[in-house]
Amino acid sequence: MKTLFIPASSKAKINKNKIKSLSKKLPKNLAIAYSVQYRDLAFEIRYLLSEHNITRIIQILGCSKPTFPKNTRAVLLIGSGRFHAIALAYETKLPIYILEKDNLNRISKEEIELFERKQKATYLKFLNSEKVGIIVSTKPGQQNLKKALALRKKLKKSSYLFIANNIDKSEFENFGLESWINTACPRLDMDSSIINISKL
Repeated sequence: MKTLFIPASSKAKINKNKIKSLSKKLPKNLAIAYSVQYRDLAFEIRYLLSEHNITRIIQILGCSKPTFPKNTRAVLLIGSGRFHAIALAYETKLPIYILEKDNLNRISKEEIELFERKQKATYLKFLNSEKVGIIVSTKPGQQNLKKALALRKKLKKSSYLFIANNIDKSEFENFGLESWINTACPRLDMDSSIINISKL
């Protein structure tokens, strides 16, 4: 069976005068990231930020870890929610601004520190666990069965492979495992019981 991906565009409109006013708070060397539904808005905003040096404009996915040119001083994220924004701030160490409904918000130092503490707690939970689950996705671009099998051979813990197309974290508690190793979408590590294979 073939899978057909059809992007849905947001019907949101932007206040051009508000955007130009908010742009004064942004560094001159700026990258723009956007969720797929906000692609048209992102390019419209890029045009409005003509006084800025836009170092890169890129679509982000839950599973992506984008990189930016060295002269980038901040990233403007066009989207909703703080899921992508906190991950970007943690990984890039750049100031991340979110544009939501004509409001400009910056991911705070406290939010990043909280995420870092959760990451450390997750790692300690992994070290102290005797049995772990290894998550493997069958989705294209997320499938890392070979890495999962190689890791399982190296682990000095009892480990179990869990292979699925859709990962439902609410089901994890049914298996009595304290720690889970993720080989699929790296954003699953937002959960405190999941550690990415790249962190081991």
